[in-house]
Amino acid sequence: MLGEYRIEGRRAADIAASVEAGIAAGGLLPGTLLPPMRELAGELGVNPNTVAAAYRALRERGVIETDGRRGSRVRSRPSSTPRDALRTPVPAGVRDVAKGNPDVELLPALDAALAGAARRHAQDPTLYGQDPVAPELARLARAGLDADGVPPGPVAVTSGALDAIERVLVAHLRPGDAVAVEDPGWGGALDLVPALGLRLLPVAVDEDGPRTEAVAAALEAGARALVVTSRAQNPTGAAVDEGRARDLRALLARHPGTLVIDDDHGHGIVDLPLHPLGGATRHWALVRSTAKAYGPDLRLAVLTGDEVTLDRVRGRQRLGPGWVSRLLQYTVVELWSSGAVDPAVVARAYGERRDGLVEALRARGVPAYGRSGLNVWVPVADETAAVTRLLTAGWAVAPGSLFRVESGPGIRLTVSRLRTADVPGLADAVAGAVRTGPAGGRYE
Repeated sequence: MLGEYRIEGRRAADIAASVEAGIAAGGLLPGTLLPPMRELAGELGVNPNTVAAAYRALRERGVIETDGRRGSRVRSRPSSTPRDALRTPVPAGVRDVAKGNPDVELLPALDAALAGAARRHAQDPTLYGQDPVAPELARLARAGLDADGVPPGPVAVTSGALDAIERVLVAHLRPGDAVAVEDPGWGGALDLVPALGLRLLPVAVDEDGPRTEAVAAALEAGARALVVTSRAQNPTGAAVDEGRARDLRALLARHPGTLVIDDDHGHGIVDLPLHPLGGATRHWALVRSTAKAYGPDLRLAVLTGDEVTLDRVRGRQRLGPGWVSRLLQYTVVELWSSGAVDPAVVARAYGERRDGLVEALRARGVPAYGRSGLNVWVPVADETAAVTRLLTAGWAVAPGSLFRVESGPGIRLTVSRLRTADVPGLADAVAGAVRTGPAGGRYE
């Protein structure tokens, strides 16, 4: 089980430190099965509760993962190593369609918005004790949510979408609880769940979002939360349509204790309507990030949800950062008020590139998917071979391993910096590099 490495310690902290030291030294390899708690307690001469506390601390730090009766194992990599850190460097002269960044030419200039935020601050400086959400931001955010059919609820502000998702999960779940997450899906969410000591239940996705039968299976398997990307799903471009939302809401209504999180990070860059799931269960949240529409460095997202969830999130936030800078909030107010970004124009620009690439690939016999957002997903037979061949052909693409758990292999291509003239060459290179994967709108 452990080979020659021996875990030591009499206190929970010492036992946990011994496990981490073994991992760092290479004595405990990724996937190593740890001894059952009672067995290790007997070897160390301590109470089983002491070992249980050590294992719990290791789970919460994302060092190990527990899968029910199958025991606890060393994670394949520490939670402090995000999937993005495992990317291959892009050599000089190679076109990069691997990174998921927006097109900088479609982002608004921030000088006027920042100057406006500074003027607002000069007129009414933010001091301790004020509402953490600027009233005008809350008003504008709530108006936009109402227009999109999001159920009524208070508004909070977080430092981006992942910060919001983490705060909502922590508000309701405890280490060991299971969370249903899209597969393939956003690497940030796939990393966050185990880093919080939670169990990840992968849910299959097609072009219309999480498949209803896959969500049902996850709920039957004990999922206490479901995280869904409403539109512009990363990496597949999936978007929850009206029919899928109706089916999922009906399913969730039969599981009212499930926490539901809608991630609408595509707000402002897509032209497909939003079909939220919030309100189908007692506790829910929807988060909208400004990163894709206004730039990744504008670290702000608005969050709404049921009263209990938002009260817990805001209460915990007060004990940590307190609030997201009102200078950033005022900047977003200025951008929203001025119409600095026309979502229809941005969505059309990304759509022309994405649809053009999908059509070009399909014309070459390569199944490809990308219903919304910045990315195109291509199922392949061998990720490593496809990525290597494309690199040789002058294109850097993202391997699907960054975005999947159990789903089949694939590659992700980000279209944000493509131009019409680039599409045929990229499609030719992909067609020459991959063996076609499964068709039918599924990513298995």
